[in-house]
Amino acid sequence: MSAINVMVNGLPGNVAVTVAKHIHADDRLNLIPFSLTGPEIEYPEHVLDGVIVKLVRPDIREKEITTIKARYPGLISVDYTHPTAVNDNAAFYCRHGLPFVMGTTGGDRALLLDTVTRAALPAVIAPNMAKQIVGLQAIMEYAAREFPGLFSGYSLEVKESHQQGKADTSGTAKAMVQYFNKMGISFSANDIIMERDPKKQKTEWGVPEEYIKGHAWHTYTLISKDKTVKFAFTHNVNGRDVYALGTVDAILFLQQKIKACAAGKVYSMIDVLRGK
Repeated sequence: MSAINVMVNGLPGNVAVTVAKHIHADDRLNLIPFSLTGPEIEYPEHVLDGVIVKLVRPDIREKEITTIKARYPGLISVDYTHPTAVNDNAAFYCRHGLPFVMGTTGGDRALLLDTVTRAALPAVIAPNMAKQIVGLQAIMEYAAREFPGLFSGYSLEVKESHQQGKADTSGTAKAMVQYFNKMGISFSANDIIMERDPKKQKTEWGVPEEYIKGHAWHTYTLISKDKTVKFAFTHNVNGRDVYALGTVDAILFLQQKIKACAAGKVYSMIDVLRGK
């Protein structure tokens, strides 16, 4: 079985770099030496584990993609770019028949889903690629469905801390808020407490210094109306490897769907975990 050709878009971004390194080290996958990048990137290439990756800016990508597709058949794109580029990138993938894994958060998610369902290709789209966290979300989704109103009368506080460069509110936190609201809470995603200050992350949150530039800490605290009962759910991730490992699984899952001729279908990481 030949290796799957994969283009990781978003280099030289930190998450994209971590994902690309894992893909390059996996014999089942072939990291191609091209990456779609942002208009602000001035240098033409990025060297990753000895591989020289050409950085393709938006103004030349329409011209470049024809050559890239011809050279690397069966190409799957992986997107770890910027929230402002999500919808434009998805439209590009669909326009050029490139099945993709979208790990970038933000953008117009309803439009994102509509773009894929209207196109004749499959995609895996998830605000979080960490399998264990996705599993926790699945548990919360089950509770929201089976036990509506479970936390009726409780108050909720949501705090999330990410590296300073993360522009948007955590997509995972937003998803968790939806589950808690279905369990009787009245909470707006706008009230999520975001921390991006490295000094506070180190001194007040206790994030290890070596992970200040790459972490995802979340805590959801529920307190009863009379203050006698408190629940807290916490998941803290240091580094980015957990997302890269989940992304590899998403690529392999998507390849199976491509072989099965799936078209216009959006899959989640829950689907990846289930394998169907």
